[in-house]
Amino acid sequence: MQVKSVAFENGRIADKYGVKGGDNGPAGMPLRSFPLDISGAPPGTGSFAVILEDPDSAPVCGFTWVHWLVAGLKHPRLEEDASRTANDLIQGANSWNGRGASLKQASAYGGPNPPGQPHTYRLRVYALDFEPALKSGFSYDDLMRVAKGHILARAELTGTYDPV
Repeated sequence: MQVKSVAFENGRIADKYGVKGGDNGPAGMPLRSFPLDISGAPPGTGSFAVILEDPDSAPVCGFTWVHWLVAGLKHPRLEEDASRTANDLIQGANSWNGRGASLKQASAYGGPNPPGQPHTYRLRVYALDFEPALKSGFSYDDLMRVAKGHILARAELTGTYDPV
């Protein structure tokens, strides 16, 4: 399985999908989600799960910052800004929750806004053999718990975002 996105080019995430894009919400949370295409999903795939996280945040804030959670994705493509425009997207709470954004506001894409220096972000997509019964606002732990034993394939992209 493969995942591709025009937002990830030459090891970088395009500016418009982070704080420099200027499309920011509560506490400076970037709102414009990037498009992605999934191909080569194995037979038996019932849905996809998407996780965007910042492992470089752990030394700064004590945990890996979660920027986007999607569960039960039924189709292999997301358009740009799908976080705000897609009616069928089930999104979990990102790490902006309680840090300037309410649970409802944080149950969406909350793009890169690293403090002062570049961070490398990891996008993981999982092909699952079922469609999880999660509701908007679910947590990273909720997603990993229901996905356990149901992951058919995994694809990953990494990209650096520089806030300067």
